[in-house]
Amino acid sequence: MNVYDVVTLLDDLQDEGLKRGQVGTIVEEWQPGVYEVEFADTHGITYAMVALCAEQLMTLYSHPDASRQTA
Repeated sequence: MNVYDVVTLLDDLQDEGLKRGQVGTIVEEWQPGVYEVEFADTHGITYAMVALCAEQLMTLYSHPDASRQTA
């Protein structure tokens, strides 16, 4: 995972008011495998900033994996 990757939560985070499947963006890597993730609405208003472990996240892709393309 890298800064600016779009990710989704794999579990509910009740203390943060976040649910499995909510989408955020990695904005900082605090240490290997620990990321600050920003959750924002469709207007770009941030509603949560949470430090999360890689195991709590899944990277989302909006384009095909270039390494899998064949000629």
